Amino acid sequence: MKNYIIRTHRKDTFYAKPHLFILNKGMNSGKPQKEQFTNSFVVIFENEEDCENIFWITYSLWQSKFWHRNLCGSVIPFLRLADFIKEFSAKADEMLQDFEQHKKDVHALRLLELQEKQFHQNMNLINDLRRVILHRYCK
Repeated sequence: MKNYIIRTHRKDTFYAKPHLFILNKGMNSGKPQKEQFTNSFVVIFENEEDCENIFWITYSLWQSKFWHRNLCGSVIPFLRLADFIKEFSAKADEMLQDFEQHKKDVHALRLLELQEKQFHQNMNLINDLRRVILHRYCK
């Protein structure tokens, strides 16, 4: 089911097709993002739907620290492109076998992400109110 191309990202390269970037250096290797990283792989797709599906698969692999076993290097760990392609292709195909379950998981992850965002906004508001109340004592 390979309908994407994986390459090493080069700075200032423009990609016309839908794409996502995956960090390849450091302990956050495997982290997906729509904006480019300095040290990253780029995965290029034919359509936006495939990009979205693979983004969530990549996100789940990163969150579960799947890539830690493939890291090389003693000072700054990194992922090799060949290792990434081999492991990623196999895992993506495996996870997309049950596409209905994948869609349910993606929906749940999006809901959790929205809840987390709301939680952080509430925490920021609480901290702002605390600062305002405490500021009265500093006058």
